[in-house]
Amino acid sequence: MKTDFILPDIGEGIIECEVIEWKVKEGDLIKEDQIVVDVSTDKAIVEIPSMHSGRVTKLYYGAGDIAKVHSPLYAIDINDVQTSEPVSEETKPDLKLELVKQQPIAKDPLDNTKVLTTPAVRKLARQNDLDLSKISGSGKRGRVLKEDVLRHLDKPLAPIGPTLVAVVQDRREPIVGVRKIMARHLSDSVSSIPHFTFVDEIDVTELIKLRASLKVRYGNDDFKITLMPLLMKALSLSLLAFPIINSRVDSDFSELTYLASHNIGMAVDGKTGLLVPNVKDVQQRSIVEIAQEIGRLTGAARSGIISPADLKGGTLTVSNIGAIGGISAAPIINKPEVAIVALGKIQGLPRFDSNGQLVERQIMTVSWSGDHRVIDGATIARFNNHWKAYLETPDTMMANMI
Repeated sequence: MKTDFILPDIGEGIIECEVIEWKVKEGDLIKEDQIVVDVSTDKAIVEIPSMHSGRVTKLYYGAGDIAKVHSPLYAIDINDVQTSEPVSEETKPDLKLELVKQQPIAKDPLDNTKVLTTPAVRKLARQNDLDLSKISGSGKRGRVLKEDVLRHLDKPLAPIGPTLVAVVQDRREPIVGVRKIMARHLSDSVSSIPHFTFVDEIDVTELIKLRASLKVRYGNDDFKITLMPLLMKALSLSLLAFPIINSRVDSDFSELTYLASHNIGMAVDGKTGLLVPNVKDVQQRSIVEIAQEIGRLTGAARSGIISPADLKGGTLTVSNIGAIGGISAAPIINKPEVAIVALGKIQGLPRFDSNGQLVERQIMTVSWSGDHRVIDGATIARFNNHWKAYLETPDTMMANMI
């Protein structure tokens, strides 16, 4: 019986991908779970395994073609299952869609050398008649990044400062990949969600001391404990008291779903653009476990090679804009979530203590945006006060985790 293999969802907001390399050809006999093709989005490179054993009868796309999600990728005759070389259990993949760690990339049309890069970068190179094999890649394993191509285009330009480059002629750059996906997603969020913003200050002096003690006890050269796992754990404890902050609405606003899992996302400015991976089930994890997962997700997002599963299912987002600069923001909600918080930079500021004495305290401004259809101002203020109490007196947070 001949059947088409339909390209499944391979990431939230992904509607198409580029065929990188076929691992089989028409007429080949394959086994269930055998890797058939490598495809690439601008978020991740993914191996696609076969759902059946049988003979490949047709490949609907060639290397370099753009395949649409939910459309046929290849055809297979599942009655023809006699294979001469079975796949061993050692090489059989565990996941239906497995992240590729080291992946050969399709040949660039300008030369015969395989170049490690993304579809958006290859498209940019084609539009500018560039040979990617002659561009030095600064990414992991020599991956050619968009920045490498842009630097190559700007090579004749003279620097006017330690990090600045003068643009002496107009240059067009296509809006593709993560930037395009992000623009479409955020435009939808702004147009469909009535945002309101709430801003407050939080004294994180004691929280910084707790982080320092945890760093001495658990941290090492390979494992860093930042403030983020403490902020996330306090958020999760506060969500238990205000579950509406961890909810989502359906597309026609007829049903509100209270979510049991606290999948807290964090905006990461990676090499392929802004990504928002999320730590799953924060309510069930210790602070050290959260820190370990944050380290894994941050590294993956910054490299541009991240599993689509890590980007799906978020319920609340934290944007740490203060790591770059600025004390407040008006963040855009990551639809279909109903709230997002932006963290400002921490400043040493003068404050009066309980005895009226002027002392220096470490102050962080937080900016909340909420979906006003679901959350009113009083609710977000009370939720923030609950979170703030944990952060300003972190001993209470630790006591609630015992």
